[in-house]
Amino acid sequence: MHSLIHKPGILFFASLFLFYSSGQQFADQNARAKSRPESSPYGPPKVIGTITNEAINESSGLVASRTTPGVYWTHNDSGDGAFLYAIRTDGEYFGVWRVTGAQAIDWEDISIGPGPVRGKSYLYIGDIGDNGSARKEIVVYRVLEPKPSLADQNSSKSKPRITENAEAIRLRYPDGTHDAEALLVDPKTGNIYIVTKVALQNPIVYEATAATSSEQPITMKSLGELKVPSLFGGIITGGSVSPDGKRIALCDYFQGYEAVLPATSSNLEDVWKQRLVSFDFGKRKQGESIAYRLDGLALLGTSEGRGSSLIEVVRK
Repeated sequence: MHSLIHKPGILFFASLFLFYSSGQQFADQNARAKSRPESSPYGPPKVIGTITNEAINESSGLVASRTTPGVYWTHNDSGDGAFLYAIRTDGEYFGVWRVTGAQAIDWEDISIGPGPVRGKSYLYIGDIGDNGSARKEIVVYRVLEPKPSLADQNSSKSKPRITENAEAIRLRYPDGTHDAEALLVDPKTGNIYIVTKVALQNPIVYEATAATSSEQPITMKSLGELKVPSLFGGIITGGSVSPDGKRIALCDYFQGYEAVLPATSSNLEDVWKQRLVSFDFGKRKQGESIAYRLDGLALLGTSEGRGSSLIEVVRK
């Protein structure tokens, strides 16, 4: 969800965040640079744009368009409605679409991958937030990706463009309820991966294999815990898969992480067994999104709040 104060343990999370962001031990850039491994796969973060449209006030997910190179899809956190926004890499607004047949309880992340029609790209929207651990099931909406054009810049929330009908892929965890903000989709198989969000513990990765809409919810499979190289555990707020399906990236409020699929494997499931390498993802107000650039050679991120910067790190 859009604020840490809505989580259980309000004082703990609020103090944790403020300590990290303002304390000299953690906020000082030199200290952060020293704590990062020398093998960090990315160069220093750079601001490449600013989101200009005021309707995008809580950018919580981000993914590169496959139909319109240079354009990214984003959405707000809970409270906005079933809207997708197209923006350029400089942050300029490129249009808004209402997702037909979808509801927005707590949209947290967005990904992209294959779907029912071969050769077409589909957006996967993760209505997966569960701050109160009260949802018996979560939903991932799959919808055919629109093709934004200059004419769509005239659209607005009161007069949005309309998507094709979305499929509701209903999911359940095999072991109770979890809060999650990271959704990833295998660009080759369409398998869905969800990474839970938990402080001071290892998050868990869950998989739904080539999921489709159905009357009954699909029970996901646990792939086990993920070791995140952070003092604060698995406060994972976003995820992305590289276009070639060989790398995954995650982020939390403080930095980014990446794991690479072994050269001997073509199964993305194996990437979760690999070591995560951290990198500096820049100063973000409340960073909840991460997305590979279309060429896979850079990662971009936004923050919640109006006028969010677009931050880019380029692979070395």
